[in-house]
Amino acid sequence: MPVEFLGIAATNDGSETTPRSGAAFDKDYTLRLARAHEDHDWDRVLFAYGSGSPDPAPAAAYIASRLDRLQILLAHRPNVSYPTFAAKTFATLDRISDGRLTVHFITGGNDHEQGREGDTLTKDERYARTLEYIRIVKKIWTTHEPFDHEGGHYRFHDFVSDVFPVQQPRPGVSFGGSSPAAYAAGGAEADIYCLWGEPLAETAAQIENVKAAAKAAGRTDVPRIQVAFRPIIAPTEELAWEKAHRTVGAIRERREAGLVRHHRSGAPQNTGSQRLIAIAEAGERYDRALWTPTAAATGGAGNSNALVGTPETVAQALLDYYDLGVDILSARGYDLLGDAIDFGRHVIPIVREEVAKRDAERAVRLSAVNA
Repeated sequence: MPVEFLGIAATNDGSETTPRSGAAFDKDYTLRLARAHEDHDWDRVLFAYGSGSPDPAPAAAYIASRLDRLQILLAHRPNVSYPTFAAKTFATLDRISDGRLTVHFITGGNDHEQGREGDTLTKDERYARTLEYIRIVKKIWTTHEPFDHEGGHYRFHDFVSDVFPVQQPRPGVSFGGSSPAAYAAGGAEADIYCLWGEPLAETAAQIENVKAAAKAAGRTDVPRIQVAFRPIIAPTEELAWEKAHRTVGAIRERREAGLVRHHRSGAPQNTGSQRLIAIAEAGERYDRALWTPTAAATGGAGNSNALVGTPETVAQALLDYYDLGVDILSARGYDLLGDAIDFGRHVIPIVREEVAKRDAERAVRLSAVNA
């Protein structure tokens, strides 16, 4: 099966290790970073969402109108707009990008962060709302006649959009989470299910949970699986590990100095972060190259487990996940621009070549069976 690579579409050069050098939305840097991904064989970039961050939709439109191939993964929280409005926004962006949009729906795992924009629902209520929201958006994308909706969270009458996506029947839907409620919602509606990087055994178990949820929802297909990591690469293993320890030191220094704004206090509420912390407490190194101190240093904040080593080592580690059934590999370094270029130059070609070999060998085996 083909493999795809997802990078980050940051709107400034700040990261967990370095402060940003300019405004929160730096137009020139945003384009420069996206172009680096397109020029170095990445497939798509994520425009993430934060309560106080620049709006990702117009930032994505800005990039889509200036680049020809790079695909867009747009993060969206259902609490920030009505689904009728959002569906039109997404369809318009799919038009601007000539059919390069996928939408990543975020339910929200932290009450404090959700409350910053007036969202007071409980976590379970948020999942129910997200499920209803996704179904409405899908229907708007594919329905050319006016319809009514009377749901638990949304009600409207006689609505029909006048803007439809380029992609037929609709753009892809991406979803993530590690709780039973997340598996149920994403298993039912997602085209792509997103996981944070965990050891191979834990990742395999999560994939089975997603498959089971899809089957329970009555699906005959299953979502594609995406897994996210923070690669730390260098020409030798020794240099890579020196770089990894410098990286963790910089993360800790900035957090201890109060230079990173926290979205929570105390233990994390979301299951994904709880899992990352538990894995880090159980050990620092797993499998071929997985390293957990980066996750521990951030309190399990988002995509935070690292893959450390030479490009060859990191590529082989990614192939281990591919062999589990992961066909979208998400990677984001700490020097956003430099790491995107290095990863594209030195890791992506190895993975693509090895995947092509695996696919060719699989085709030969199938031919032999069918002969």
